[in-house]
Amino acid sequence: MTTPHWIAPDLLFQDGTLDPGLALRIEGDRVTDIKPRAAMSGPVRQIEGIITPGYVDLQVNGGGGVLLNQTPTVAGMQAIAAAHRRFGTVAILPTLITDAPEVLDATADAAIAARGQKGIIGLHIEGPHISVPRRGTHAERFVRPLDDRTIAVVRRLRAAGVPVLITLAPEAVAPGQIAALVALGAVVSIGHSDTTAEGVRTALAEGAGCFTHLFNAMSPLLHRSPGVVGAALNSTVPSGIICDGIHVADELVGLAIRARPAPDLMFLVSDAMPTVGGPDHFRLYDMNLHLENGRLVNDEGSLAGAHVTMAESVARLVSTVGLDPAQALRMAVTVPASVMHQPALTQLLGRATDDLLHLDACARFLTTLDRLG
Repeated sequence: MTTPHWIAPDLLFQDGTLDPGLALRIEGDRVTDIKPRAAMSGPVRQIEGIITPGYVDLQVNGGGGVLLNQTPTVAGMQAIAAAHRRFGTVAILPTLITDAPEVLDATADAAIAARGQKGIIGLHIEGPHISVPRRGTHAERFVRPLDDRTIAVVRRLRAAGVPVLITLAPEAVAPGQIAALVALGAVVSIGHSDTTAEGVRTALAEGAGCFTHLFNAMSPLLHRSPGVVGAALNSTVPSGIICDGIHVADELVGLAIRARPAPDLMFLVSDAMPTVGGPDHFRLYDMNLHLENGRLVNDEGSLAGAHVTMAESVARLVSTVGLDPAQALRMAVTVPASVMHQPALTQLLGRATDDLLHLDACARFLTTLDRLG
C-alpha cells in the first residue's frame, strides 16, 4: 500500500516490552504514529504475529562472502551489513579480530568514512590485546599488550564520532589503560582472557562495561576458581553470548541468563563469519575455514567462528532455551542498543519500514515490514 495506512499486529515490541492493541501508521516508508487500535482512522491492515525493531548485532566478523580482516574498507562493511540485513539484523558493529597494526589503521579509516551509513553503527576491535592461551582462532603472531598505537586509533575514532567497542584481556593491559579507553568514550569488553576473577574485578573497577561471548575464549567457572566466567555471571555489567547450540550448550545459555543478579544483563551476538549469506568456505590468515554439518571449522576440524544469524538465535532462545519472546527480543534489540548508547534502535516511531521486522508468535523472522506481502 502506497497511501498512508495503519498496520495492526497482534503485538508491538518497543522499549523492551511486547504490547497488544496498538497499530502503526505508515506514510511512505516511515512509521509516523503509534496509537491504540480504537483511536485509528483510515485504512487498516490486521496481521498476525509481532512487529519489532530490527536486530542489533555487536559482533559481526563477516557476511556475504566478505571478511572484515581481508576487506577493511567501506565497501567491505557495506557488503557485510547488507548480507545480515537479509536476515533481520539492521544494525551491526563490523568486527576486526586480531591482526597487524596496519590492518587496524585501515579499518579505522573505513569506519570513519562509513559513519552514519545505514546499518553500520561503529566498530568492534576484538584483539589483538588478548591472552595467547585464550586466543581461539586469533593468530598468535599478532597478539600483543595494549599499546599507545591502539589507544591513538581509538582516540581518532571517537574524535570522529564513531562508537567503539574494544575487546581485550585484563592481563594484556597496564594499570590505568582501561580507564583511559573509557575516558575516550569507548566501551571496553573483557574477553579472550585467562585471568582470574580478581583480575576481572580490577578491570571492572577501571570501567570495563561488557563481556565478549560468555563461556567462549575465557577461563572457566570452577568450584574453587570462578575465573572470567564466574566473575562475569556475578557482575552487573552486560555480557554477549552466542546462541547457536554449538558454541554454548542451550542448557548453559538458559542457566547463565537465570544466574545474573539483575534482569537484562545478557545479549545475543552472532560472531558471524563470511558464510552467513555467502559461500560455505573462506580464508582467514593462512587457514581454510569451511562449514561441516552446520559447524564452521578449520582444516583440522576445530571450531573456528560462527555460522548463525541473530534471527536464528532469537528463535532458538524461544523454542529451545525456553525464554518468552519479549525477553528474547530484549537480548537482540534493547540490551545491545543500550550497551552502545543507541536508544533510537529500540524505537518504532520514525523508523524506516525496512528497519522493522515481522515475526510469528514464536519470534521466528518472517520478513521486513517494507516487504510485507
